Amino acid sequence: MQATDLTGVAKDAVALLGVPWDENSSFLRGPAEAPPVIREAIQSPSANSCVESGLDLNQQTRLVDVGDLDLAGCTNEQAFDRIANATRTIGKRGAKPLSIGGDHAATYPLVKGLADTHPQLTILHFDAHPDLYDELDGNRMSHACPFARILENQLATRLVQVGIRTMNPHQREQADRFGVEVFEMRNWRGVLDVKWNGPVYVSIDLDGLDPAFAPGVSHHEPGGLTTRELLEVLWQVDVPIVGGDVVELNPRRDLNGMTAMVAAKLVKELAACMLAR
Repeated sequence: MQATDLTGVAKDAVALLGVPWDENSSFLRGPAEAPPVIREAIQSPSANSCVESGLDLNQQTRLVDVGDLDLAGCTNEQAFDRIANATRTIGKRGAKPLSIGGDHAATYPLVKGLADTHPQLTILHFDAHPDLYDELDGNRMSHACPFARILENQLATRLVQVGIRTMNPHQREQADRFGVEVFEMRNWRGVLDVKWNGPVYVSIDLDGLDPAFAPGVSHHEPGGLTTRELLEVLWQVDVPIVGGDVVELNPRRDLNGMTAMVAAKLVKELAACMLAR
């Protein structure tokens, strides 16, 4: 699928957008293959289209799938421009982008595109990694760097990170520099005491979950969140959610499609939150 025309996206719609791009992965490739795998899991006959609140997503005309961006043959700069232009178009239509697939580097252009319509974003970020490196292996656009780029360019006013368990000295310095609110797993007691101010963008890296719940990721980091804990935090957000992404599914490492089903679950629950608020 290719997102060749976003201008028909209606106001207040949630636009499901595939981002098949993993050129900035530092360890393994594969997340570029995730969008069709997540779509297949969403439509799997092993589940249904209702979220836990009872909302039937198949009955929601405001949830539209706009397909995958065509990023074949792009340079990194070209790909980032196309990703940002897509969310910029969706945002200017008064709609909300929900991106699936790709590595976490995509979050930078996704948020950059939304900045025109939502300049005062709060970001809720689920991850094992802070992704605050100034650069990794000489690449400032690495999937380990998106939140450094977002914050230094003032594309968000607040960043709340949940699930972190790989902080090193450099990233602690970066978190202090940017005033990031970091909730590390070593201190996690199952409750996130945060007062939200909107609008909010939600970024879900699947390796924020413990590998027992999401083995199909490139970086296995034991000691993470359960799927239930992530959902409980997501449901606490009581202000408008204007965009989101579910990234870092690596189908090459998945077991029996288990992580794809987790991704589909999170996409559906996040979409429901975006529609409700």
